[in-house]
Amino acid sequence: MSLAEAKPTIGVIVAQLGTPDAPTAQALRPYLREFLSDRRVIDYSPFIWQPVLRGVILRRRPNRSARLYQRIWTDGGSPLLVISRQQADGLQARLGDGYRVVLGMRYGTPSLNDAMQTLEAEGIDRIVVLPMYPQYSSTTTASIYDGIYMAAAGTRSAFHDDRKRFIPALRFVPPYYTHPRYIAALRERVLEAVRTHGQPDRYLFTFHGIPNRYLQTGDPYRAQCEITAHLLAESLALQDHQWQVSFQSQFGPEKWLEPYTSDTLEGMVHSGAERLLVFAPGFVADCLETLDELGNEGRDEFVSGGGKVENYHLAPCLNNQPQWLDAMAAIVENEALGWVEPTRVESRQPVYEMQRG
Repeated sequence: MSLAEAKPTIGVIVAQLGTPDAPTAQALRPYLREFLSDRRVIDYSPFIWQPVLRGVILRRRPNRSARLYQRIWTDGGSPLLVISRQQADGLQARLGDGYRVVLGMRYGTPSLNDAMQTLEAEGIDRIVVLPMYPQYSSTTTASIYDGIYMAAAGTRSAFHDDRKRFIPALRFVPPYYTHPRYIAALRERVLEAVRTHGQPDRYLFTFHGIPNRYLQTGDPYRAQCEITAHLLAESLALQDHQWQVSFQSQFGPEKWLEPYTSDTLEGMVHSGAERLLVFAPGFVADCLETLDELGNEGRDEFVSGGGKVENYHLAPCLNNQPQWLDAMAAIVENEALGWVEPTRVESRQPVYEMQRG
């Protein structure tokens, strides 16, 4: 085959948040240090925050977090890592030989730097980055951008100047919170749960929270979560009284996005919903925040508010659902337009516009 006939190879980095290597305090300590030192996540001055992090939080939190991870750990390791690898493999199978798909974690291993080095070693100089966050937040999506830029340029930190001579061409998949195939995959996941557990009185769509202050300084996260939830409810033909949105995983003394999922679960029966289906549309892979925070702690909060264990049901995340893997492939191919000929490209439109007023 001549160079003119050779099929170009496009690198794809499936970029996920990350996970510790083991469910132990020893493994949690470096993971949490890296995660909580990211100023996209905690934006306090490091002169104030680092003494608190290193002197207080990293002395206490690893032991507690390790116990939580032990409740969800599998024979194959962290659920998030196992599922993320399945997603990367499924995406590779759908995209074919014209693409090289690798997994990279913002924190922990395999890192974004590992992913970038793998593609560079194979001579791949055009890369599509797929953040596994449908809704944009400065705490997640923007942090992926930072990590990818540093990996591509060879910049380890502001105090090291090891910049590479050559940087590959990069394309970042923009937020896909309205993508029709993403919404369709969410819908099917919810319907699977309904077929298994029966029709609930209420659907609770819960998203990871962020501090309210971040919205006041330009983060569009809440609006995008609400649009996704409206689209999902619309696709399920739900009435307004049948569903609601909440936000989970608060951390620290600041006010975070409300209503809090924990409070919502405790008040669910009082609000007239005895049978509940919980779903986390913003998480594309099951992890600590879904399997334990919602699966265990959330169930206990529902019961403490008067609910019955048998009436609490948590729908799995998208994980390696074929419909979601097809959506991932369509989203990636859309961003690779001009680099390769499309096979299943779909427009990001129509974008849902919420009615106001």
